[in-house]
Amino acid sequence: MHSNQPSLRKVLPLALAMTALAFAAGNAAAQAGFPTKPVNIVTPFAAGSGPDAVLRQVGDRLSKLWKQPVIINNKPGGGGFLAFAATQQAPADGYTLIQLDSEHLAAVPYLYKSRHFVTLDVYDPIVTLFRTPFFVSVPADSSWKSFKDLVGAAKSEAGKMNYGSWGVGSPGHLGGESLELMTGTSMQHVPYREVSQLYGSVANKDVQWAFASIPSSQGVYKAGKIRYLAVAAPKRSPQMPDVPTVAESGGPANLDVNSFVVLAAPKGMPAELKSKINADVQKVLADPEVRERFNSFAFEILNWTPEEIRQNADAKAKTYADLIARKKISLE
Repeated sequence: MHSNQPSLRKVLPLALAMTALAFAAGNAAAQAGFPTKPVNIVTPFAAGSGPDAVLRQVGDRLSKLWKQPVIINNKPGGGGFLAFAATQQAPADGYTLIQLDSEHLAAVPYLYKSRHFVTLDVYDPIVTLFRTPFFVSVPADSSWKSFKDLVGAAKSEAGKMNYGSWGVGSPGHLGGESLELMTGTSMQHVPYREVSQLYGSVANKDVQWAFASIPSSQGVYKAGKIRYLAVAAPKRSPQMPDVPTVAESGGPANLDVNSFVVLAAPKGMPAELKSKINADVQKVLADPEVRERFNSFAFEILNWTPEEIRQNADAKAKTYADLIARKKISLE
């Protein structure tokens, strides 16, 4: 006896395919309408810092574009782990984002080895916000007139010269480690808890020099208490055209100290939603007022794809892994 009903073998795959298509269509529609509620962006940077200031400007523009509030939550401290704890278990639906710099992406796994925390295994990078170069700051009345003078002093005062940074594992610290390696020198690293204290200490000669971004040091610089000896970058900064590069100032040609900052999300975000957030942030970054604010900080806007962010983070990770292993640097 033959049944007129279609066999289960044929019906089930068809039903599953139709369900998958309906789900995909619903998911795409939800992403197309994103966001339909407030978006939270958690940052490990302190309120008033350069990354925080530009993030708030970007957030304000995004809230107008999205017609939804964009809420900035500062979770500084703990090497980024306070911000990680506040975000890593959130759904990958775009409503929780995190601001991270290249050191969170590339150095944290080596600085906190026993935690087995690999940042790029936990978060998907979505879009770059900016890259910042670092200047070599010295007291205004320092006898050093060039970077060559600084290296010469480091060699003649082996192990005695000190330099400051805004923390162990920061670009200011790892940049100093790079300098030591390239010049065969040895210096004492003095980490500070607050960036604001650091450049006051440079001015007061508590430390002999420090790497500095424009927004973090501009108050002390404008007050005439520190000066920039050189910029650790391949070319001069348009904002400080009279400040030579390290190479032009007699230092190692390949000393390039910079940090890039991105927005990321808990791992698993659909590609279409990543693309939408990336495109919307790029739209905001193209706003002339936003670009002017970034330019005033010497923050270079980058148009990297998520894949390019990973590639650049991986390149930094290789450098940082060697530097951290060389001195057995740890934050545990």
